[in-house]
Parts: sequence; structure tokens; C-alpha cells
Amino acid sequence: MEKQQMILIAGPYRSGTNDDPALIEKNVHFMHEMALEVYKKGHLPVLGEWFALPLIATAGSRQMGDEIFNQIFHPVAVDLISFCTAVLRVGGPSNGADEMTSTGQAKGKIIYHDINEIPDLRN
Repeated sequence: MEKQQMILIAGPYRSGTNDDPALIEKNVHFMHEMALEVYKKGHLPVLGEWFALPLIATAGSRQMGDEIFNQIFHPVAVDLISFCTAVLRVGGPSNGADEMTSTGQAKGKIIYHDINEIPDLRN
């Protein structure tokens, strides 16, 4: 029997948005939709943003891409991979999401490129 996995959803956050908040929200919404699909299959989804953004705000970041943002945003997601079973790479071009995927590979994690590759524990 397949085991439940904790799966990091790796997709574009700022990529291709020119830091437009509406486009960033669209990217986040897409990752949330993928997280829900992972959950419906019986696994625990996580996004680095869920951990990083509250820390960034509390640390006093004034704008996306400032020093505080950059010190926390990707490093938190990289750290999170150690606790995950797998990475699901979704969405379009993104250096950050590609970094999460390659880091996951280097750490021996399962890498999924399609939601349908993930075992469905509920059926």
C-alpha cells in the first residue's frame, strides 16, 4: 500500500509578473488549487510561501525583493524540502520553482511533473 506523502508545490510566484500583485495572486491561486488536488489524493501539500511570507512580514520587509525578502523567501522553501517526501513542479517558467525541483532531486525526493503521477490514496 502507498504511504501518505508531504508534497511541496513548486511553481512560479513572481516569475512573469513584473511584481504585479494581481498576477502574483493568480500564480498563488493556481498553486493553492494544485495543493487542494494533492490533498484530495490523501497527501499533505505545502507551499514555501505559507512559511516564508509571515516570516518576511514579521521581519520588516518593506517590498517584494528587498534584502529581508530575499534572505527568507527561497531559503525557507529549500529548508522545507528536507521535511517533504516529494516535490510537484507546476506552472510555467520559474527559476525558483526549478531550484526547488533540482534541490529535491539532489536530496533524493520524488519529483512529480503532473498531478496524475501522484498516487491516489483515497480510491
